[in-house]
Amino acid sequence: MKKKIIFINPLHTDIYDEEFRTQFERYKSPETIVDVISFAPGEGPTHLEYNCYEAMVIPEIIRTVKKAEEEGYDAAIIGCFYDPAIRACREVSEKMVITAPAEAALHVATTLGENFSIIVGQQKWIPEMKENVHKYGFGSKLASFKSLELGVHDFQKDHEETKRRIRTAALEAINEDGADVIVLGCTAEFGFFDVLQKELGVPVIDASLSPLKYAEFLVELKQNMDWTHSKKVGYQSPPAKEVESFNLFKSTTMNK
Repeated sequence: MKKKIIFINPLHTDIYDEEFRTQFERYKSPETIVDVISFAPGEGPTHLEYNCYEAMVIPEIIRTVKKAEEEGYDAAIIGCFYDPAIRACREVSEKMVITAPAEAALHVATTLGENFSIIVGQQKWIPEMKENVHKYGFGSKLASFKSLELGVHDFQKDHEETKRRIRTAALEAINEDGADVIVLGCTAEFGFFDVLQKELGVPVIDASLSPLKYAEFLVELKQNMDWTHSKKVGYQSPPAKEVESFNLFKSTTMNK
């Protein structure tokens, strides 16, 4: 059965959109359609390394998710490892699947191994990501965080140097911290997992591919068993009349 998924790259730049499209076309299921969108250039942050930048794009993420469901998408992926606004997006969607990189990658990692380490760009990212690890219930499986001292837009500048840094950090996590799964903690760390996991001998979880495959799985559950986000308690949607009176969902400019 056809699956229509939207990957929201929540940055005001389309610099990685084409690379994401190419990667998704390679690894998606044949019946899956994946669209990649980003926000209007020059109107907001081009990375979310700071929590204040993340906060600034959250309204756009929520409006984009709402619009995506109206356009018939089966699932939306919020393409940042902070998983910004994932709970809010599940509130505003009615039956559309919502997932994000950290949630998806950690579910996969804890299924494939005993303990995982997360390879991030900067020390600055770790506190919020660590909060999410514990929020998702995986604190006992966390072996370590490792920082490469690279910004979001540094990963793709010199592939050999990025690969060298990831390899060094991953070997330390495996040999010293007890990790048997490595999670790449940024969607911009794409293009490295397959080569590195052959060298390291453990699964290396890509932060953009894991939510794609997780979204496909969750859409299948929805299509075949009608299992989707429960609206009984935490993901309960706000009253439609109230949402309309607040004029919450204005149009959002997207690069598609």
